[in-house]
Amino acid sequence: MQIDLTNTNVLVTGASRGIGAAIARALGSAGARVAVHYRDQRARAATLATEVGHGSEAFQADLADTAACAALWHAVMSRFGRIHTLINNAGIAVSSPLEADLAGWAAGWDATMAVNLRAPGILSKLAIQHFLDNGGGRIINISSRAAFRGDQPLYLAYAASKAGLVALTRSVARGFGKAGVLAFNVAPGFTRTDMASDFIDQYGEDHASGDIALTRMTEPDDIAPIVVFLASGLADHATGCTIDVNAGSYVH
Repeated sequence: MQIDLTNTNVLVTGASRGIGAAIARALGSAGARVAVHYRDQRARAATLATEVGHGSEAFQADLADTAACAALWHAVMSRFGRIHTLINNAGIAVSSPLEADLAGWAAGWDATMAVNLRAPGILSKLAIQHFLDNGGGRIINISSRAAFRGDQPLYLAYAASKAGLVALTRSVARGFGKAGVLAFNVAPGFTRTDMASDFIDQYGEDHASGDIALTRMTEPDDIAPIVVFLASGLADHATGCTIDVNAGSYVH
């Protein structure tokens, strides 16, 4: 099967590294033009956009800021004219011990929800409006295994935000499918990324990979092909679904 995304424009948030960068590269290999979103890794994002090719460009935004989310969408639209697929990949994991004072704990919760759930909500709102006016489109949300099985006590907000993303995906799929707006959810398990390195450093790699059914930890390149497949239109009747990519940790 050959996937051809030529003449397709895709916005990938959090694309300067990790899963987002792998997704951007895979999209480029299929011929897509990619809007490579970044927060502060400008040089890395610009280099990646050049590598992806097809007129791809880097776009900066701090997704913790409501106005910046909208500005990102409009900046990409002004350059690309049409967006066919939105991939909400950007996310943060803030460690918030229960022993912390309430103000500090709540600040971590708010920061997590702003980036992991509110920003995808805002971008999805804008994308849906655009898709309704232009013959449809696709939204692919990168959630987490934690949305379904929970996470450690330090990361209650992270798990809750990712569970909210699943509900957002299903709601979009149910509400706008007949108008040609499709929505999918990809839920990775523990993946070897920069964001995961703090956990690995703290608990060790054996702890991180101890409950998987395969011999190695999931890599970003294990997730990217699934996202490209969903963006291709070959799986539109799976709208609303969640695809688990967790090395069999549910069944191990």
